[in-house]
Amino acid sequence: PHYTQPVLTKKPVVVTLHDATFFTHPQLHQSAKRIFFGNWTKHSLGHAARCIVPSQATADELVRVAGAQRDRLSVIHLGVNVQTFREPTDAQAAAARELLGLPDRPYIAFLGTLEPRKNVPGLIGGYVKAFVHDAAPPALVLAGGSGWDTELDAAIAAVPANLQVIRPGFLPAHALSGYLGGALAVAYPSFGEGFGLPVVEAMACGAPVITTPLLSLSEVGGDAAYYCDPDSGSIAAALTRVASDEHLRADLRARGLTRAQQFSWATAARLHSEVYEDVARGVR
Repeated sequence: PHYTQPVLTKKPVVVTLHDATFFTHPQLHQSAKRIFFGNWTKHSLGHAARCIVPSQATADELVRVAGAQRDRLSVIHLGVNVQTFREPTDAQAAAARELLGLPDRPYIAFLGTLEPRKNVPGLIGGYVKAFVHDAAPPALVLAGGSGWDTELDAAIAAVPANLQVIRPGFLPAHALSGYLGGALAVAYPSFGEGFGLPVVEAMACGAPVITTPLLSLSEVGGDAAYYCDPDSGSIAAALTRVASDEHLRADLRARGLTRAQQFSWATAARLHSEVYEDVARGVR
């Protein structure tokens, strides 16, 4: 299920490869992980009976940069846990704001590991450019576990005093729908993803989503996301536009809720099972 496979086995093997960024964006990974997962990806592509990938973009990149055989790749999109990620009630949104210490202040939300690939310093820079001169600016909330981003602390330290950046760490699962659905917008300006699950999860909560069109993100977001480039200027322009346009936010919410319904874990499970059964029967 995670890049690697048994070396000594005579049984057919199916390996899931979650992204190709160890090849396309090596500078965004720690060297040990880049070497380990890069080598195992190539080994699995050469030896597994079938490799499952979460997006067509990942399949295309593995063919381009890692020598994958396209007919041995199966694209299966991820799904959304609708028990956790769904439109929140007013009470759930209010509870999330209380948890964050923002009972009366709007906020821009981010959810994910705070690592270089997620471009969080770029998001902070865009946030500052967008709202530094506002009389009543929204806060920026960076929820998720700490990664190895060496630029994050400096970026936060440089935020002007009239703006507020909050790092709550992991949020409890019961608070996620209120957190995402209660945000002015959810920003996920990643440099590239194998799938980009937080984009779909935010859409399922009725949040307007801002992301980049890189790798799989436009495949996942479709016409339901607002796209920008990953530089701070483009992020600032997107934040300004979405935050200031209530009609645009309403349109993104509606489109996102519809889009999220296309990604089902039940469908993903069925398609995985079909691949396993095909390989077990010797179908390549």
